This record gives sequence, structure tokens and C-alpha cells, in this order.
Amino acid sequence: MEVDYLFQIGDNIVYPMHGAGIIKAIERMEFSGKQQQYYVMKMSISNMKVMIPTDKILSSNIRPVTDVIELTHIIHIFQYGESDRLLPWKQRYKVNMDKLKTGEMQEGVEVIRDLMRMNEEKTLNTSEKKMLDNAYEFLNSELGLIEGITENQMKSFC
Repeated sequence: MEVDYLFQIGDNIVYPMHGAGIIKAIERMEFSGKQQQYYVMKMSISNMKVMIPTDKILSSNIRPVTDVIELTHIIHIFQYGESDRLLPWKQRYKVNMDKLKTGEMQEGVEVIRDLMRMNEEKTLNTSEKKMLDNAYEFLNSELGLIEGITENQMKSFC
């Protein structure tokens, strides 16, 4: 019996809060007495192996790596989008964390853009500095897997 999976072995994916990776296998395993199919992913940032049941993949917000066409739009948002700097830092931190948890590249780029702009005006607090570093690391892990990306496009985020 053939099963139709959302992702195939070899697909590049992005897992929110973990960055980009690749589907290495689809395996049947028993856990807590229950047989289940799992996606086995290798994450770029940590070299970590992550396993997610195939029936939970949609709720995990895992998505394919952004394509080069969408990247052009995202670069425009990064360079020219407006930042909301009026929120107190605790609210801003929550809003930014919620954006990162979506796993969407555009949301992550907005966080990077806003925090980089704020950092130019004044030094970020420790929490926001760590958030900026993590968001930038997630972005770079995805950029490295986008087919057809140019060096200039990669440099647009520096």
C-alpha cells in the first residue's frame, strides 16, 4: 500500500525555532506501544536529528524552504518595510517571539529588520540581542538551502 506524504525524502524544510533541515527518512517506529510513521529530519544549525509523526506534520508548522521568487519579495520587506518601535520592550519581545514561532521567513525577517534598526539607535537588552542572533541563525540556515539564490541576495540580509 502506497502512502501519499506531504514531504519526501530529500526535501529541504524549515522547522520553526529550529531552522532549516532536510528530510532524511520516513520510518515506521513503535512508541508507547503504538506503530506510527515518522519523518526523520536532520537540522542544519545543530546537526540534530528530529523525528515527527507524519500525522502531526501540519500542526508542527514545518514548511518547505522558501523559493528564490518569494525571496525577492522578502528582501524588499527587509530593506523598505516599516518598523513598529512604539511598543514597550516586553510587548515587543512577545510579538517578535510569536512571529518567530510561525516559522515563516517573512515574519523572521521582520523581527531581524526591526531589531537591527533598534540596535542602531541603542544597544538591545540581552533577551532581544539573543533573539536577534537566533533569528539571524535561522534565516541563514534557510538561505543556505534555497536553490538559485545569488550572493547579492544573501548579502541583502547582512
